[in-house]
Amino acid sequence: MPFRAESYSGYFRRSAFAITAGGESLDPVEALAAAPIDAARIAALIESHRPADDAGRALRKARRTLMLALMERDIRGDAPLEEICTAMTSFAAQATAIALRAAASELVEQFGTPLDTEGRPQDLLAVAMGKGGAGELNVSSDLDLVFLHRDRGETSGLQADGSPARRGRLEAAEFFHRLARRAIGLLSEVNGDGFVFRVDTRLRPNGDSGPLVGSFAMLEEYFYAQGREWERFAWLKGRVAADSGMAGEAARADDEQALAKITGPFVFRRYLDYEVFDGLRTVHALIRSEARKREARRQGLDVKLGRGGIREIEFAAQLFQIVRGGRDPGLQDPATLPTLAAIGERGLLPAADVSLLVDAYRLLRRTEHMLQYREDEQTHRLPDDPAVRADVAAMLGMPATEFEAALAAATTAVDRIFNDLLAEPGQQEEANGGIDEDDLDEDVARLLAAMRNGPRYRAAKDEARQSIERLLAIAQGRNTPPRGMAGLIELCETVCRRPGYLALLARHPDAFDRVLRMLSRSQWAAGYLVRHPIVLDELIAGQVLEPIDFDTWEASLRERLEAALIEDQPDTERQMDIAREVHHASAFRLLAQDIEGQLPVERLSDLLSEIADRMLGIAIEYVWAQSPKRHRDVPRLAVIAYGRLGGKELGYTSDLDLVFLYDDEDKRSQEAYSVLVRRLNTWLSAQTAAGVLFEVDLRLRPNGDAGLLASSLAAFETYQRDEAWVWEHQALTRARYCAGDAGIGARFEAIRREILARPRDPDKLREEVVAMRKRMHQGHPNRSGKFDLKHDAGGMVDIEFIVQYLVLRHGATHPALLDNAGNIALLGRAAQAGLLDAQRAGGLADAYRRYRSLQHALRLDGAQYARVEPGDVADEAAAVTEAWSTLFGD
Repeated sequence: MPFRAESYSGYFRRSAFAITAGGESLDPVEALAAAPIDAARIAALIESHRPADDAGRALRKARRTLMLALMERDIRGDAPLEEICTAMTSFAAQATAIALRAAASELVEQFGTPLDTEGRPQDLLAVAMGKGGAGELNVSSDLDLVFLHRDRGETSGLQADGSPARRGRLEAAEFFHRLARRAIGLLSEVNGDGFVFRVDTRLRPNGDSGPLVGSFAMLEEYFYAQGREWERFAWLKGRVAADSGMAGEAARADDEQALAKITGPFVFRRYLDYEVFDGLRTVHALIRSEARKREARRQGLDVKLGRGGIREIEFAAQLFQIVRGGRDPGLQDPATLPTLAAIGERGLLPAADVSLLVDAYRLLRRTEHMLQYREDEQTHRLPDDPAVRADVAAMLGMPATEFEAALAAATTAVDRIFNDLLAEPGQQEEANGGIDEDDLDEDVARLLAAMRNGPRYRAAKDEARQSIERLLAIAQGRNTPPRGMAGLIELCETVCRRPGYLALLARHPDAFDRVLRMLSRSQWAAGYLVRHPIVLDELIAGQVLEPIDFDTWEASLRERLEAALIEDQPDTERQMDIAREVHHASAFRLLAQDIEGQLPVERLSDLLSEIADRMLGIAIEYVWAQSPKRHRDVPRLAVIAYGRLGGKELGYTSDLDLVFLYDDEDKRSQEAYSVLVRRLNTWLSAQTAAGVLFEVDLRLRPNGDAGLLASSLAAFETYQRDEAWVWEHQALTRARYCAGDAGIGARFEAIRREILARPRDPDKLREEVVAMRKRMHQGHPNRSGKFDLKHDAGGMVDIEFIVQYLVLRHGATHPALLDNAGNIALLGRAAQAGLLDAQRAGGLADAYRRYRSLQHALRLDGAQYARVEPGDVADEAAAVTEAWSTLFGD
């Protein structure tokens, strides 16, 4: 069967001639090209070429066979881009390992095995950078390597068999330096069989002027003292590709983990790092300048470095990784295509743009490969020669005109998307001069002066202070009201030592506009932003006003929690911070929709309750997994929500009223679940660097503060039947299962309904409800002269008590009232059952809606109490008071 590649590649023709002229057959090439090529087939290929005494010759011949087979599969259209790149990357890792181990064997005979300062054997690690580290290696690419070892030390002076080494001991650093030199020579040597890889080591610390081999400590010190912005992009793709095979697999795993602890914090910051835009803009300008010079000298299109080329697609992906990867492990994949997919899933770029980048990447990378197949050259230049371009199109299986049109469309799309990402901040043009202090409100002027004289502002970098002044001037130019200006000053003072947040606002005019609106419309929102500036990222995520997909939300949270490890063990403190950060971001997203008028209060409460339910379920899993008293894999525990969460009327700052029930016959269960609840309460309520997740109130459990933190289901049922007060049954009307063991939740609901449906003495029930209402009223005195929407007579609590009374009074004969359907729905059901006049029920429902809406607006405005002028709600209060008198007679 003729080879298609032979028609297009001079390298293929020369190599085929050399093979047959040497008396060998091309059958191995055809056999290798007949099926997908993976790591196992590559290992077998190397072994088939490998004489015991010449690793270099074996690798060169294996590389030639592999190249011919890949070329043929690619040009036939049998191999996707991923197969070609993965095969070359796998070959590079295997070849590097063979080269290192061959060189190490010779050096160990001379000097013994290198040991660290604790006397443990240590290896030289070859860290693949760039495409080699990302699994994306080109068919004719340099192999970028950085050589590292664990520690200082010296060799053992003993050969592998225990006999004295021929030349005695040697410093470990010198041993590894010689080892790296020999391995590079083996890989790079060129002879009649070709070469294995051109090795480039210039990405090491200090480049050509730095030592060829470094220790982990040296790398860490370099990152801390001298690490530059572009090196973060380089190390994002760094991956240990091979080792010298002297210390064993366990040591390799430990070394990789130790290295990740050094490189991870350097590449990925725990905060949103928008300053990186400026650094990438500078690097990219230099790259484009060099590409233009080369294109001017040599003509043609540079598909890698030219405008709209491969490098711009890679930079677009890496930009989001560097900015957000520290907070989102799903963005830490070194490969470009998976990263673009993750960017699309998160809505960080429009789906159409992500699709354009993916298609362009595939086309440009395959074009690059076809160019390199021609002569096995590390070229990225598509010449202007029509014949060459037609050949490349044919190799891709495309008509020439179709190829040219696709190439032009791809590079144009990439150029547009990338330029949009790196565009200079639009705000700079809007700020005409500085802030006009004479035009400031007196209180705002005082706040501004206090900020400028304060320690944070004075300690900030010059560029941070300039950004603050520019943002304030822009805000003033947009006629931002005094409240908004005051909020912006507080926010800027809070983040002035984190210039990334200032860069975010400067780069995104729409986000800045929304921040100004929030600061101007809601004092509570302004305070929330100041307390949790990290949520600013939600404004530019592209989805802040879109509904939350809770399944995706939960999956993302779990992914981040799973990635929070120390020494392969869960980092509890970091997990708690992550939960808080995600909750703050979610609440802020709802807050943005709330302020824009997209969410009615009832819908907002439903969504906040859904977040709380899911967070509780996740918290139980993670706390139980780390509990010292855990006696089973999955706890048989359910969380019962009461109060605002139980009724799905949760607000932004509502406490969670919770009761914990278990059903577990193990004799250790009482202690185990009490420990779980105690630790869970800490997990939820403790103040960490990221704030508090939820304030939790456990006083509604059986026997209140004197009761057990977790009750058995049987004990709970007995208590509700025989000991609970009427007010506890009132509370039960708003209780529901919200997290944990769903089976226990279902049994709780059956108990709840049975208790609520018990026949009760009407007169005694009425007396108990009225007495409890009086006690609550006395506990919330109001001397302000305003009407307290919640606690005053005729307010929300009266409506809630009316509903609870109707449930307890008539639940036995009207089971529809037993559902935890919410106060408004239950009022409607009571009216339908003839238990309440329909007009009266409607008046109560309207009053409850109005009260909740007013209460919510006051909370957003930062009010300490939900109180209004009595005349504002006179009709509603009169309707509630009249209904109360009708039912209770006072």
